[in-house]
Amino acid sequence: MKPHLPLFRHPGLASRAGLATPAAATLAAALLAVMASAPSRAETRTPDRTCKPGHPSLSVTVTGFSGTTGKVRAQLYGPGGEHFLDKGAWSMRIERQREEAGPMHFCFPIDQPGRYAVAIRHDANVNGKSDWNDGGGFTGNPRLSLFHLKPDFDKAAVEVGSQPVQAKIIMQYRRGLSIGPIAP
Repeated sequence: MKPHLPLFRHPGLASRAGLATPAAATLAAALLAVMASAPSRAETRTPDRTCKPGHPSLSVTVTGFSGTTGKVRAQLYGPGGEHFLDKGAWSMRIERQREEAGPMHFCFPIDQPGRYAVAIRHDANVNGKSDWNDGGGFTGNPRLSLFHLKPDFDKAAVEVGSQPVQAKIIMQYRRGLSIGPIAP
């Protein structure tokens, strides 16, 4: 009695399924080559707009990450704080995989002068949920606590006029019953 072989290894079924033909092998090799050479989309921008030198923008440098993995989401709110941190009320969102140590940079083009804020979320284990190991931060670096995770817009707002503006955000993570930067 012959041992059971998977479909692709069974001599009779492989040829009937078209898996043993030279054309199928060539097609499979070509498909693998295209997949391997296709650029990965490491960044998602919604809407898909980029900053232009000399044009109004809010550029943030984010430091103090707890690790080198996970997904980082940066959301721009404004102008004005009427819908600050309301679900889906952001003006622009940038999502990027965290793949190396050091700071991350995000740049948001600005259409009209006003007050804007950026919220950062580090989904450390990439499960799409807020966990104890995830971190966050805001422009203005307002103080957060377990009872006050969402700062007032005024404490996070940055004024953007007709020129590029730069801001720094220090990530904050839960540490026992408090929230703050990892390094002192």
